[in-house]
Amino acid sequence: MSRRRRKEKRRRAAVVVLGDLGRSPRMQYHALSLARQAGLHVDVVALAGTEPHAGLLQHPYIHLHLMRAPFPQGLPRILYLLLLPVKLMIQFLTLVWFLCFQIPAPDFYLVQNPPSIPTLSVVRIACWLRQAAFIIDWHNFGYTILALSFSPRHLLVRLHTWYEKLNGKTADGYLCVTKAMQHELEQNWGIRATVVYDRSPEFFRPITLKEKHELFCRLNAAFTQPPGGMRDCCCDGVLEVPTLANKDGYADSGEGPSVRVERSLFTVHTTAGDIDGEISGGDHCSYEEGRPALIVSSTSWTKDEDFGILLEAAVMYDRRVAALLGESDSASFNQTSDTYSYSRKPSPFPRLLIVVTGKGPMRAIYEERISKLRLQRVAIRTMWLSAEEYPLLLGAADLGVCLHTSSSGLDLPMKVVDMFGCGLPVCAVSYSCIDELVVNRHNGLLFSSSSELADHLLDLFKGFPDACNLLDTLRRGASESGSSSRWDDEWGEHVLPLLTQVTEGMIS
Repeated sequence: MSRRRRKEKRRRAAVVVLGDLGRSPRMQYHALSLARQAGLHVDVVALAGTEPHAGLLQHPYIHLHLMRAPFPQGLPRILYLLLLPVKLMIQFLTLVWFLCFQIPAPDFYLVQNPPSIPTLSVVRIACWLRQAAFIIDWHNFGYTILALSFSPRHLLVRLHTWYEKLNGKTADGYLCVTKAMQHELEQNWGIRATVVYDRSPEFFRPITLKEKHELFCRLNAAFTQPPGGMRDCCCDGVLEVPTLANKDGYADSGEGPSVRVERSLFTVHTTAGDIDGEISGGDHCSYEEGRPALIVSSTSWTKDEDFGILLEAAVMYDRRVAALLGESDSASFNQTSDTYSYSRKPSPFPRLLIVVTGKGPMRAIYEERISKLRLQRVAIRTMWLSAEEYPLLLGAADLGVCLHTSSSGLDLPMKVVDMFGCGLPVCAVSYSCIDELVVNRHNGLLFSSSSELADHLLDLFKGFPDACNLLDTLRRGASESGSSSRWDDEWGEHVLPLLTQVTEGMIS
């Protein structure tokens, strides 16, 4: 469809995400950069769901237009297929209303792909009606995601491939997330895209020990209370958290300042005060002796991430440590005993607390598997954190684990980018283009099986916390990767010139 040229710029952009906006960090960052760096008014059209970052909600130039999903997730396959035409028609009409009538006419529409249907065709119509430019940000290929639920030769997958290629070639500008995807688009689709690597924004950063302690205290209940009433090595029987020296918060020694002690599972905060309770100069945070190592894994609980790998690695770590120390393994461990206690004698291998964050369709299935584990040295928690607390958890952790494999093998996990921004080293599943992000033995380690991941955990945490040479090396590499380039730099170098070129091409 040919479009008429306009006489002047409108100083306005539309960002389109046919998905949960709060779980689409890259598009949130695009919106923030369009407002902050380009000085544009930005209309974000997306599905409602998870609350987006506070920066979007507070910026005066950013206007959110949120749609409701036609049907809930997790429908049975037969019902999903029956309702699919209805779902697509509702989404088509809703998008037409928002993009063609509800929001002011923009200079360009920036759309996330996937989802491809019906987004790409509706945006094409909107661009023709409103004389706007069309820009696609390729995060992955929609047909490869559909092929996870159906066979690659299924009729629906073949139709989706045809639709995605037909509409994907009609844009005025293209962005993509990796060089491997750029090559695929150019060689097999005839599309020349600009690579814009995911980079963490400024709020993903290393944090101080005091910030860690405050976070650990806020999350204390989630960390120390296992689901289902079972007891484990990080349950509330291990430490009294938090504890005070007396009921008033201070222990009176009779002379000199009184002392207030606040403990979390990982840290101790000590403050010294005078007899009136005023802090008199003593304020000290330190790590708790014998603390567990904190591992964080973020997941969308979908089929392109095999979370079973992490569960199996946890079991292997538990049993291999028992064998190395000549102690009983998890098979003979009584977690229902009221007298449960964890041995705090010195050990070369620490307890592990694995925290898994995220929402998704397979979460309940894996939580049931977790509840059946009987581990002596490993505890696993699942939770959902706000957009403000999640970066703090990454900054407080000792290791990140990424199970993302990509349906196409051509995209990179944003979660690893965020971990590097916080200076957190990563163990990641190895696949075709992951080396564009994770450099083995520099900022992380790659693995292909649960046994290999268990080996990495033993190598990284032997001697924890003071004698972990490999972990320290990876931590330095992760900090270098995270600080070398931030999102604002990447966006200003690659996206802003493309937007200028495309929008000027629409002016007569």
